[in-house]
Amino acid sequence: MTEQTEQTEQTEQTEQTEQAEERQALVSPSPPDVLPAVPAVPAVPAVPEGTPLVPTKAGKDRRVLRAVLRWTAVAVVFAAVGTAAAYGITRQERTDLPGLATESDGRWNYPEIVRPPLPSGSPAPFAEANRAAAHHADLRALVLPAPEGAKADEALRGKDGWLATKDFLAEFASKEDRKAAGQAMTDYGLRHIAARGWTMRDGTHTRIYLLRFGTAAAADELFATELIHYDSPTYAVRGAEEFDRDEDFPEKTEFAHVTRSPYTETKPYGAEQVRQAYLSAGDTVALIVQSREGTAEAVPFQQTVVLQSQLLS
Repeated sequence: MTEQTEQTEQTEQTEQTEQAEERQALVSPSPPDVLPAVPAVPAVPAVPEGTPLVPTKAGKDRRVLRAVLRWTAVAVVFAAVGTAAAYGITRQERTDLPGLATESDGRWNYPEIVRPPLPSGSPAPFAEANRAAAHHADLRALVLPAPEGAKADEALRGKDGWLATKDFLAEFASKEDRKAAGQAMTDYGLRHIAARGWTMRDGTHTRIYLLRFGTAAAADELFATELIHYDSPTYAVRGAEEFDRDEDFPEKTEFAHVTRSPYTETKPYGAEQVRQAYLSAGDTVALIVQSREGTAEAVPFQQTVVLQSQLLS
């Protein structure tokens, strides 16, 4: 075979290959573009021990992993922050909530809530390694922040964020109840009280108290034997005399390791209606009180109790 003949055959083979490739391009779609890597969730700044938590407002387009809570009022967002046990809790859009698709459902707009990180080497309150069920995080940072549009209750700020026992006892109506409750706090080894209060534009006044004790056993016994009965709280709070257990409180909003006893004032009300709930979670007991002239609405009360429960769970 001559050199000229070999060159001719090579040229024909090249042309045939190019034609075949062109035909294949017409019938086969081009490969899809490679998707860019998903950006990492930005880290939440760590909260130094002893510093009150200052939440930031969630952006509308925040990219977070969402999981629907047992109550349709809130959603939980988990994000790892180094070795700290911190995560965010944010509200879900109303259109995402079955039966609560309108903006007039009565819920409040809470900011993004971040559980404070644990001190280095400290386990979460209900971790297997934490047999005492102690909350090692700063108690002041575990108090639910106020929602948008709220006016802060300066009387509950305390000193450096710690509330005096006498200021907590002032929540109870009678002198006898204040004395009995104060003795119970002493007997069960009360260590600290952190609190927050606010008033909304419609006049709803909220007070939240977190009480930390030396052990979970002490807190649980106080809760079960001194503070509550099934159908009513032991000590009447200001503005109300008779309470019944709130049977309309959604059962699906209960959390593991948090025991809840909600109550609502029975008719006839006085100048205002009062709702309250006790929570027991490890070494911490919470009292949440809401009152409003006329009627205290159920939805914001339930929402507040659920969010505070989630922070303690």
